[in-house]
Order: sequence, then structure tokens, then C-alpha cells
Amino acid sequence: MRTFTSKKTGGWVCKMATLKDIALRAGVSLATVSRVLSEDQSLSVTNETRERIILIAQELNYRTIKRKNVQGKRKKAKIGLIYWYSEEQEREDPYYLSIRLGVEKAGFERGVDLIKLYKNDQPFRMSKQDELDGVIAIGKFSPEDIEIFKTWTDKIVAVDFSPTDELDSVVVDFRKAMIHVLEHLIQFGHERIGYIGGHEYLQGNKPIHDERETTFIEYLTLGGKFNPDFIWTGKFTAEDGYTLTKEALKLENGPTAFILGSDSMAIGAMRALHEQGVRVPEQASIIGFNDIEMSKYLQPSLTTVQVHTEFMGESALDLLLDQLSTKRQIAKKIVIPTKFLIRESSGKAPVIAGQT
Repeated sequence: MRTFTSKKTGGWVCKMATLKDIALRAGVSLATVSRVLSEDQSLSVTNETRERIILIAQELNYRTIKRKNVQGKRKKAKIGLIYWYSEEQEREDPYYLSIRLGVEKAGFERGVDLIKLYKNDQPFRMSKQDELDGVIAIGKFSPEDIEIFKTWTDKIVAVDFSPTDELDSVVVDFRKAMIHVLEHLIQFGHERIGYIGGHEYLQGNKPIHDERETTFIEYLTLGGKFNPDFIWTGKFTAEDGYTLTKEALKLENGPTAFILGSDSMAIGAMRALHEQGVRVPEQASIIGFNDIEMSKYLQPSLTTVQVHTEFMGESALDLLLDQLSTKRQIAKKIVIPTKFLIRESSGKAPVIAGQT
């Protein structure tokens, strides 16, 4: 059962216990609670910690809530949760980690078994005993990968990628988000706007279309403000955000505002600007994407586009359960909106152009 206070009813309702409540009481992370309560045997925690989490969940009646959501004694659905990133890469990129947590929390609340598969740059393998009812694929997958998944099950949901109209998918409306950011910067007088983003690749180093970068180019071109020298791309990491921003600062009349493809990149960019003595936002505005937890605690706090990653994971599981229960043949595509959070790192264009 979803652990929230209903917004649809007119009367008062009780707020039920959430995974966050359990994590706070137990003094552990949200991910640890999710994995313990989903009976993830690969999790390395002490028996004392595991028992404490279970006890607190029972005290808060969390397991009772879960059981009420499972109809009768119906067999649990067995879902393959496939990660495009390796475990190490996932730790470096909170974006995909948050989507995964959304799937895991929803999986626990809806009473399904999740079997986790990391690619780790190797072909996906599935043992015969792990027969699946459906698959949730988080990330970017090649046609060859999709064909492998289809040998396991015909119930598939892609998250953060829509490889074919024949598959259910959950994606983000990055186009509208980028337009909103550009409109904001132009309204504040910025004429020279740069984009520092990342490129991702399928098997065989085939580049993946990035809607943020494409929209950035199209919108500024139509407005007569696009400069092809104001785009830098690498990986969606703080390290590349730092390195690429240092490259950008070498331009004599560079951008007065930078849009970063991720908050991690924006953190690296702010470090580079600080080292070069460029004041944010007085001399250069910075805007990120994703709204990771630490963004609001930076100095200055980071203006960013909030992407509802956990909700993406939850929506993916609901799509898959809908496939299993209705046997529908027509695919659904859910486009998740974003929210633009204006904080301290963006402001008006400097009166004197250029950087010092």
C-alpha cells in the first residue's frame, strides 16, 4: 500500500508509516531499509541491524500495510530489475540509483519479488530457475539487449529510454524542461549561454540522442543565439563537469550562463569557477539537472531541474503490474514532468560581459 496521506478524499486520514520513517528510527539509509524489507540476501549488514529494521517495521505496522495490499494468497510476481550501469557506476551517478530505489520501494509495498541484474559490460544472463513474470530495464539498452530480455518474458518496461513503440516506457520531459531553463536565462538578460553535458553510448559505441542537448541547439538557433563553440560534452560526472568548465573558461568572450546536464556536473563546474575566481551568479549563472540531495546545500545553492526519479521507478512497476493483470497488447508511454527550482546559483546577466 502506498504510504502517503490521501489527497483525493475530503476527510481526514491517518498518515501511515513510510520507509523513511523506519530509516530514521533505525539510524540507517533508506536503501538499507528497502533492501532488508525486500529480503535482499546480498545486502551486507549485521544481523543486529537487520533485526532492528524488521522490529521497527513491525512496530510501525508496516508489514501489515503491505499484506493488506496483496490479494488473498496470490503468488508473488517475480520481476527482473535490470541495471544498465554497473554497481560502481551507479554509486557515482545518483540519478539511476534513485530510480532503482523507487522500483525497490514500490516492489516491497506491492508485494513483488525483485531479481537484480547488473550488466557490468557483459551480456545479460539468466539461469533457468529464475523464470520471470516481467522485466524492468533501467537505462539505455541496445536492440540486442532487448531481444535477450524478450527470451525471458514478453512483459517489459523501459525506464529513461523508449527504444521502440512496442514496449511500455517511462521517460522524462527533458525538452520542455530545457525550454523552461532557456526562457528563464534569456529573460534575465543572458545572450551567451553554454551547455556542458554528457554523451551515453549503446553497445558498439553507438551514441544515444540526448534531448537536453538537441533542444538547447534547436531553441537557441531559432532565436539567433546559438554559438556552436558553447557546447562541451563528456560524461555525466563531477570530474567532467570540472574539466569541461575549465576548458570553457579559456574562451575570451565565453558564456555568462552554463546549463549542466546533471547536478554532479554542476558541482564540478562550480568548483572550476571558484578556482578561477569567477563569482556565481554575479559573473556566471549555473543551472543543473536532477536536483540531487546535496544541491540545495551548496554555496551558493544550485538552481536545478527536479527530475522525479523515484516516481519514475514506481510508475515503471505499476506499468508492468498493469501488463500482468490486464493482458493488454498496446504499449503505454508515460512522460514524467519536471519542476524548475530557482535557487542562488542563477541570476541576471553581468552588466560587463566576459569573465575575470
